[in-house]
Amino acid sequence: MLCAKCGAENPAGKRFCGDCGAALANRCGQCGAENPPEKKFCGDCGSALGTAMAAAVAPSSPQRSAPNIRVMPEQPVASATLDGERKTVTALFADIKGSTELMEDLDPEEARVIIDPVLKLMIDAVHRYDGYVVQSTGDGIFALFGAPIAHEDHPQRALYATLRMQEDLRRYSAKVVADGGMPIEGRVGVNTGEVVVRSITTGAGQIEYTPIGHTTNLASRMQAVAPTGSVAVSENTRKLCEGYFILKPLCPTRVKGVSEPVNVYEVTGLGPLRTRLQRSAGRGLTKFVGREREMEALRHAADQAKAGHGQIVAAMAEPGVGKSRLYFEFRRPRKRAGWCSRRFRFHMARLPRICP
Repeated sequence: MLCAKCGAENPAGKRFCGDCGAALANRCGQCGAENPPEKKFCGDCGSALGTAMAAAVAPSSPQRSAPNIRVMPEQPVASATLDGERKTVTALFADIKGSTELMEDLDPEEARVIIDPVLKLMIDAVHRYDGYVVQSTGDGIFALFGAPIAHEDHPQRALYATLRMQEDLRRYSAKVVADGGMPIEGRVGVNTGEVVVRSITTGAGQIEYTPIGHTTNLASRMQAVAPTGSVAVSENTRKLCEGYFILKPLCPTRVKGVSEPVNVYEVTGLGPLRTRLQRSAGRGLTKFVGREREMEALRHAADQAKAGHGQIVAAMAEPGVGKSRLYFEFRRPRKRAGWCSRRFRFHMARLPRICP
């Protein structure tokens, strides 16, 4: 308890300052109101004061376990229960192949000059497609797509990021070799599945957003089995990305922590598909019905464009109502008729648009 007159610290429960003899204010810890020294309860809010509060919380019998210990006074006491949320995400692990051998004969500062640009290009590739970097692993990164920012196409975003990562790494390696250094190659592993994600306060205002589940473990294993300079994905990711990317099957591989061999696929480039509608069209679309008024508006604009009067048509509606399908059905017969020529072109813009 601080003395209001001289500022000296006094033991709790004392009525007068031991340094100057002034009466100590009996301040309420709940509302901050000052009370006479002899009072046991606050006159404003009724909360226990000083020794009365200490007596109220004192245990009636000796404790068998140690109380909670706070290392730093300003650090909030962590909650005993951590709230988590189940999400489907795509986990990505990337690292430098042979980084131990690469740094064996280098001074730590020299190694940092080589490693830091690699980490930066990895992080930039993840951020370009709205991924979240969970942590740096020293010579690589661990990232998530689909959480905390949700995207329905998070598997594709992750693979776009991996291809850009490898492309940037090849350019950087060529520069290092040109300067007399050793070539730098990376490995990337990707897996899609369910995890429980939760935020953990680690102290001093630092919050970590981390996932728990087998999905992240398997992504790490994909990185370990990936051929040098390539990207390896699991069966789950393949099912969601087939057609958007060229996937080369590797032999079934045994990985640590999994009882059965795992199908592994190497990502070798971009596939022919760019949208979900293209993928659905390849499988066969349902019958297109209705939308006569919209189709008539599009036909009228097309006739005007054919007559030499340039036209722009915008279709605006909530997601999922069929804008892409409307455009697809309108464009299909005109594509056969030669409308997609140098003079007449149809184009659909979507914001934001994902481009590799």
